[in-house]
Amino acid sequence: MTTVSGGSRPPSTPTPGPPPAQAIGLLPSAPAIGLPPSAQAIGLPPSPTRPRFEQPPPLSLYVHLPWCLRKCPYCDFNSHALRADDDVGALELRYVDALVADLEASLPTVWGRTVTSIFIGGGTPSLFSPEAIDRLLVAIRARLALAPALEVTLEANPGTFERERFEGFRAAGVNRLSLGVQSFDDRMLAAIGRVHDAGQARAAAASAATLFERFNLDLMFALPGQTLPGLQTDLETALSFAPGHLSVYHLTLEPNTLFARFPPPLPDDDLAAEMQDRVEAVLAAAGLSRYEVSAYARAGQRSRHNLNYWQYGDYLGIGAGAHGKLSLQDRIIRQVRWKHPARYLEAALAGQAVEQEHEVAVGDVGFEFMLNALRLVDGVPTELFGRHTGLPFARIGATVSRAVARGLLEPDPQRLQATPLGLRFLNDTQALFLADEAKKSAIMVQLVAEPPP
Repeated sequence: MTTVSGGSRPPSTPTPGPPPAQAIGLLPSAPAIGLPPSAQAIGLPPSPTRPRFEQPPPLSLYVHLPWCLRKCPYCDFNSHALRADDDVGALELRYVDALVADLEASLPTVWGRTVTSIFIGGGTPSLFSPEAIDRLLVAIRARLALAPALEVTLEANPGTFERERFEGFRAAGVNRLSLGVQSFDDRMLAAIGRVHDAGQARAAAASAATLFERFNLDLMFALPGQTLPGLQTDLETALSFAPGHLSVYHLTLEPNTLFARFPPPLPDDDLAAEMQDRVEAVLAAAGLSRYEVSAYARAGQRSRHNLNYWQYGDYLGIGAGAHGKLSLQDRIIRQVRWKHPARYLEAALAGQAVEQEHEVAVGDVGFEFMLNALRLVDGVPTELFGRHTGLPFARIGATVSRAVARGLLEPDPQRLQATPLGLRFLNDTQALFLADEAKKSAIMVQLVAEPPP
């Protein structure tokens, strides 16, 4: 399964419950002091109606490999279980051809730009052979300008683990492995439908630690029947492999999944909150600081690829169902590739991999930027807004002031950073930046009708 630390899109983060509407700035109040005023307040001309980029944001490449051994019951990503009669060797050859055709058709959009990171996610990319991954990376190197210190991440499942396979990925140019362990407890793994067992998870983690200088372990908590001692054991086991990066996700029941139709018994909200606190305390004591809602890292080990997402950088997405966001001279566009693997193969090989493309409305850019940036615990420099959106800060200045006044953002004019309260109620803090007043009104009505306990 694709994850954030290792995936193509951010997951939603559950919050304990929204504060009253007044607390998150949906009702009028006095602006904060010491922040840049809005353009209208100081008599400047209205903000431009289109972005203007002198230099585009950094560019990453995301490659989606959609197949897995078995679809997990909690997974809502574009993944498809291999069939018993699938010829994996033939499939991977044709799919790499399609990826290369997709990339070639995309070159005019990114020509001359340097790629700072590559992420191969899924699905289960480690189902593909090292030879297929090598052929893919060779084709990418021949067509794109790559940064000297390029980060190349590949997602792997312990259920596909063979040491020689991991060695082959490293030889192909993968220098960061993201291993989807989820738990080291056989009971928990069975409860969430994983194909590997605890022994395979330990063996894969041990090999990742010896073969890759940079590797990530994915864990999940608030699992069916999980206890605090059980979570503690999972964390201690993960730390025994000395990972430089850990991604720790709260299990959520996403729509259109098996778990959504047949919900398992999960820990209640109070226990889940205790688990979150335990995760932060144990990992902080071990030297892994929380830098994003679900990501923890040692110094120098943060995921460069995912940081580019959170900082509203650009990314070209190739592969079945892959999403992309690209900044052109006067606009930001989003693309989606054909989702079903068979349809994607046909379309990509014909030079038509993109199913949907649209320009991001200027009124939505501020929300998109803050939706990402506020996930970072330290936030981002205020000046990054202009550099990565092509718009003046006045576009969001008044809303930032209101959020500061509510105690949701830090009162530092040099940074856009959520306070502890803002992180706790992150979804609501982000929603303040929606330009659509009808959406704001709907949120306000809901919050007034459903105050927190």
